[in-house]
Amino acid sequence: MSKSGIEAIGKYIPPSRIDVAELGYKFDAKPDFIRRKIGFEKLARKASDEECSDLCVKAFEDVANRISFPISELDCIVVVTQNPDSGAIPHAAALVHRKIDAPPQVACFDISLGCTGFVHGLSVVLGFMRENNLQRGLFFTSDPYSAIMDPEDRDTAMLFGDAATCTVISPSAVYTVGKSSFATDSQYSEAIRTDKWGGKLSMDGNLVFRSVSMTVPGLIQRNLKLNGLSLEEVDLCLLHQGSKFIVDTVRSLLHLDEQKVPFQAGSIGNTVSSSIPLMLYDVLATNDQPDRILLAGFGVGLSAVATVITHSSIDL
Repeated sequence: MSKSGIEAIGKYIPPSRIDVAELGYKFDAKPDFIRRKIGFEKLARKASDEECSDLCVKAFEDVANRISFPISELDCIVVVTQNPDSGAIPHAAALVHRKIDAPPQVACFDISLGCTGFVHGLSVVLGFMRENNLQRGLFFTSDPYSAIMDPEDRDTAMLFGDAATCTVISPSAVYTVGKSSFATDSQYSEAIRTDKWGGKLSMDGNLVFRSVSMTVPGLIQRNLKLNGLSLEEVDLCLLHQGSKFIVDTVRSLLHLDEQKVPFQAGSIGNTVSSSIPLMLYDVLATNDQPDRILLAGFGVGLSAVATVITHSSIDL
């Protein structure tokens, strides 16, 4: 039997945009600061009547239109979100299950994690499927932070965009997933927080930056060693798109060029758990797909995670 992994990815990016330059004027942020530090020109924004599960369904429709997906053979639905539909009950995965008319034997659960959720979730979903002999899963990311943002908060209002992705996990994998490495810098866990359940988001960007710059480069090197690889053997590094400055800093500390560590989120913003799979969506759409891709997420918790995915054409 083939090793399960990433077969395809669907995406949904709401068409509405917030202009970051206009926000910069409001918050007295200079254009050079926005260009060099933030890096986002626009922020994708969901409609007021769109919920987390609605974004998931649209991402599913995108991928279902491009590959043969027999929903009758679906085994599990997993949603990474910290902002499910109106409260935490019922869980978003159950709502997605109903909206896509999935069969009753499907396992459904949520993972409450932010910017590291996609990479963490790959291990969770693949392990869950392997242990229970499941063949086909849908792994969603949908974290509409606009629902919890304070529009008057300078530290967050210019960063976050809304989007969702749907990753098909199956034995027909284009990319298989290697071993993952993890880190938690809990002394700064409240650097990104809400003041209560459903409260407004706040962030200490300096603490987040300090933690990421001190933790992530070493974590990546540790993960490469765990997977028996060097940086030179990795063709592409997809880092969570927290901001241009944080991506550039990690890239510089790894002594890599911009082509190998791209910043691609300028037109949509920091889409939290969706930022890495959105970049993978673009990779899968190309004919010249890299052999090995390093994935690294960092954010809420403060958590960090890294893994390497390998193209099935060379996977052993």
